Amino acid sequence: MASTEPPISQQEIISTYRQMNSELQSLIQQLTKAEMERNEHRLVEETLEPLDPDRRAFRLVGGVLVERTVKEVLPSVRENRVNLDTLTKHIEVKLEEKRKQTFAWKAKYNIKTQEEMEAAQKQ
Repeated sequence: MASTEPPISQQEIISTYRQMNSELQSLIQQLTKAEMERNEHRLVEETLEPLDPDRRAFRLVGGVLVERTVKEVLPSVRENRVNLDTLTKHIEVKLEEKRKQTFAWKAKYNIKTQEEMEAAQKQ
């Protein structure tokens, strides 16, 4: 039994390609946001580390500013940074997979972007 795919219209091909590009952009935005949050957590961690563990520290929890000590806040900041590191790596893997899928789709159906068409005409 040969599995043959039903023919796909040109509009469906382009629509799928645009959707893949949209998903790529979404993943890039998620990655950028996660990296920014990770960097903020790293900065807070570096600021709190040299301080006296009994010194007062304030933390924003659910929109409420809560007073704690450095020794209470620092472990949760570290844990959040580690979680953000993991999230960033996960998003990077998903992004690379989606790039490969998009490139394969583009190559399979010989899709050319406007920039590629203009570059080919200049040569």
